Amino acid sequence: MAELQQSQQPGKQPRSQQIVKATTAVTAGGSLLVLSGLTLAATVILLTIATPLLVIFSPVIVPAVMAVSLLLMGFLASGGFGVAGITAMSWIYGYVTGRHPPGSDQLEQARIKLAVKAREMKDRAEQFGHQVIS
Repeated sequence: MAELQQSQQPGKQPRSQQIVKATTAVTAGGSLLVLSGLTLAATVILLTIATPLLVIFSPVIVPAVMAVSLLLMGFLASGGFGVAGITAMSWIYGYVTGRHPPGSDQLEQARIKLAVKAREMKDRAEQFGHQVIS
């Protein structure tokens, strides 16, 4: 047994394993191919049956679908805006009460930078004003 394993190359598998793998692959592939064909046939048959019904009821179905989709989008947008508003108010409350919510350090840095720039602009305006008057 050890001689048989040593005589085989390290990257090669025994022939029986290759045959089992090939058989499994062909079986699985064939099954999926048959399933895909059945699904395609069922889709074509159902579409053939449903097309006349869609044409007959389209004056009712299209506006109904549009109305339902607009309602759903409105409710989802309303809920999303509500969640965003509550989250923002919660963050502001945490910031005001000194709990330091995530991102408050960046806000402080931005506030400091704005204050520094505002002071620089004020100083420049004063210098410009003095130059114009002189």
